[in-house]
Amino acid sequence: MAYFNHLCLVEAPQTIIAPFPRFITDCIGVCYLAAAVEHDVESIVMPDNFYNDGIFDSLRSLLKKKTVDLVAISSMTGAFNQAARLAKIAKDAGAFVVMGGFHPTALPEEVLKLSSVDVVVIGEGEETFRELVLNGPSRDVKGIAYREGGGIVCTEPRPTIADIDSIRFPMRILRPDRYGEKGDAYSIDTIYTSRGCPWSCSFCANDQMHKGWRGRSAENVVEEIALLHDPKNKKLLKIWDANFLTNIKRAEKICDLMIERKLTNFRIMTETRAKDLVRAERILGKLQRIGLSKVGLGIESPSEATLALMNKKNSLDDVARAIALCRQHSIGAEGYFIIGHYTETIEDTIAYPKFARSLGLRQALFMVMTPYPGTGIFKEYKNEGKIRSFDWDFYNNYCPVIETRTMDSETLAAMLAYCNVAFNSYRSVMKRNSTKEVLLNFMIDLFQLCFLMRVNKNLANPQITDMIFNALQLLLENEHGEIVQPILPSCQRLPQPLTLRIRCSPEKSITFTLQERDGNRVLTMTAQESAAIIPIAGPEIRLDNLVDCACSLSMDTLMSALYRNEWMRNNPGRMTGQLLSILADREILRFGRKLAMLFIGTYRKSTS
Repeated sequence: MAYFNHLCLVEAPQTIIAPFPRFITDCIGVCYLAAAVEHDVESIVMPDNFYNDGIFDSLRSLLKKKTVDLVAISSMTGAFNQAARLAKIAKDAGAFVVMGGFHPTALPEEVLKLSSVDVVVIGEGEETFRELVLNGPSRDVKGIAYREGGGIVCTEPRPTIADIDSIRFPMRILRPDRYGEKGDAYSIDTIYTSRGCPWSCSFCANDQMHKGWRGRSAENVVEEIALLHDPKNKKLLKIWDANFLTNIKRAEKICDLMIERKLTNFRIMTETRAKDLVRAERILGKLQRIGLSKVGLGIESPSEATLALMNKKNSLDDVARAIALCRQHSIGAEGYFIIGHYTETIEDTIAYPKFARSLGLRQALFMVMTPYPGTGIFKEYKNEGKIRSFDWDFYNNYCPVIETRTMDSETLAAMLAYCNVAFNSYRSVMKRNSTKEVLLNFMIDLFQLCFLMRVNKNLANPQITDMIFNALQLLLENEHGEIVQPILPSCQRLPQPLTLRIRCSPEKSITFTLQERDGNRVLTMTAQESAAIIPIAGPEIRLDNLVDCACSLSMDTLMSALYRNEWMRNNPGRMTGQLLSILADREILRFGRKLAMLFIGTYRKSTS
């Protein structure tokens, strides 16, 4: 008989989540814990709505209906305030509360200041959690911290698990329905084929949790993949290792076994170092065959000096080569960049999007340096006095909580907007052939930027409006008023220039004119700062109206729509059920009407 027999496992959701369906939690961490104790306890449950704010009412309801003597909560830093709220709900219901994950591992004593938390699990949790469940808290259980006699006891550290093939597969069936999908059949799911990382980048928290790199055997990995494979339903599978291609022979064997067993109905995303992708050149064809469609490359910075300060052992030559190899094998490459190193200036930051474009990247993710507790960067920024907020809600890579020696937090937020605008440079607009197409393209790009900027909950709508407009102005200045690219075969001849204006206020606007010159498409940008309105032949986007429209949609509903859109993208021709689910959502219908009225109203004014 175990010390605790009725368990509830919870992964605290991030307070603010970036609007990308791949970032929605799949609860794999707590599913590993469930698998570790599945045969030792009488019951294990998980609350519904674990991926949004509905989790709080769901947990209260669950604890009233079910017998639960232990609630285990896993927490990242950006979810810690949510985790604390969940812990109080659990404690009020009379449960023993355990908390683990990246944030509690880094700051166990801070976590134990919460009277609602009884024990903190430090580091990898499977073995520690099982001992705790079987025997209760004591000094004999390695890898925990708890209060005793007015102080805090930290027991002997637990070594990482050497043979990770011995870890049972995550108990996915425990997960409740998500967007109408059963817990063991999510169309977006995660697998870890290894733990740890051979590198120690100063901004990364992986080292404190998982230490050195340990790979699962190819056979073990493919057995789990077989459980996820559905020949009729193509899934997005995130191989979310810190660095999937650390061992090329192992990665090749995984490919060979998947191909042999016909486990290839996936769209796979993963992350790796550029140098390792170059080393893997000979197996890129096999990776593409098993479904690899996108690789995230941690490029971080165009500056060799900044890379050295972050202990990022990147060669920019390797980065360029890796991107070229991805292009050759029809694998998407997404570059990850981190602005805001404390040595950087505005001028340094302006170089980021231009550098990203020069690499030939079609996708780039710009983030702000975030000093996660337990990392080298946390210590450096703290010593520099450059951390401006310890509100953990903002620790999500998009809300600046730091400043540099020359840029404050507000400037960093503005530079994040600029990096996105400048990387885009509205080059897709230059492929369009009519006023309606140009207007639609601009609106889509601006909406996407609004959704991303909403992740920074410090920003009100007027601030988002100003930051986007200021980013456009800075783009105008840095591009000297025009962007040029060759006319593509898909482009029709423009009989006359196409014009569109983005207005920030009665006095401030930018006019964009698309025309042809010497075999090129040319997008000219002209700023106007005058109360006198000079009429144009094309539509005028009121930026404040567009921002208000974008921000009227709740993030939860947005994620629901993006999730279902991901399924439709992966399964074209079979979208009826998912499309009906989207159209049945009243909030989405209201938002759709607002969006349609905004587009039609803007377009009609240009033709009247």
